[in-house]
Amino acid sequence: MLCGMAPGDMSVAAFLARAGSIERLGPLAIATPEGIRLKSEVVAAGRRYKARIDAERKAGRKTTSCPPESGTLAPEEWLAHLRRYPVAVRKSVSVYAAFDALMKKRYPCPA
Repeated sequence: MLCGMAPGDMSVAAFLARAGSIERLGPLAIATPEGIRLKSEVVAAGRRYKARIDAERKAGRKTTSCPPESGTLAPEEWLAHLRRYPVAVRKSVSVYAAFDALMKKRYPCPA
């Protein structure tokens, strides 16, 4: 049930299953109701992530990654990242946690 979940709480397994159901549509998949819901899940996870990073910076704490103020994430890159998770752990990793891991990889903080 999605109504009680925070943005980005969907599991990687659920996200990939839902994305797989519309992938055959190619670039048009994003315009379907399911594509819009999936995109909204990623956008919400990104906003939640940014709010956390901004709060950590404001409080003077070290952040887990050092992203630019704005950026883009191609659907292909996002799906490739999710598919790197072993099947056995996909149910226990949230979209939010996967987003955080991708940002750590893409934007590591200087040592």
